[in-house]
Amino acid sequence: MRIEKTSIVADIAEHLKSSPFAIVADFTGMQVKHFEELRVRLAAVGARCQVVKNSFLKRALSDLGLPHLGGALAGQTALVTGESDICASAKILKSFAAEFEKPAFKAGLLDNAALDAAQLQALADLPSQDILRATLLGLLLAPATRLARVLNEPGASLARILQAKAEKEGAA
Repeated sequence: MRIEKTSIVADIAEHLKSSPFAIVADFTGMQVKHFEELRVRLAAVGARCQVVKNSFLKRALSDLGLPHLGGALAGQTALVTGESDICASAKILKSFAAEFEKPAFKAGLLDNAALDAAQLQALADLPSQDILRATLLGLLLAPATRLARVLNEPGASLARILQAKAEKEGAA
């Protein structure tokens, strides 16, 4: 392989190695201005989108010992990698596809495991990481809140009874 091609494969491999996830999408028929808009939206969540040649991506996957994505590597391929959350990137791709009818999920990788298009779609449908954290925190705090209410109720009941008695004596 020529030195230029080796350099490109090494660059793709570096992106795959430094990212906990990768999403492969088909961008056939996308306009350049839409592709640039997609890159801007993905950059907002710490993700990067680049056009890759299928043979280079296959070579990079093979060099890193990652699962082969089989038939997903055909046609025009865009590779999305990021620093943190696959769900945020998948959500952006899903909403962008709803808006412009492109790109379509092909396959992906998450912690060195292969994902198909349906699994990526399911990840896109999950709530954001912040919402999931808030929900978990609410679930963890709910028993403590209920316990505090139960422990506080006898004192509150006594206070209500004394208040009612004081009002009754005051009216009489």
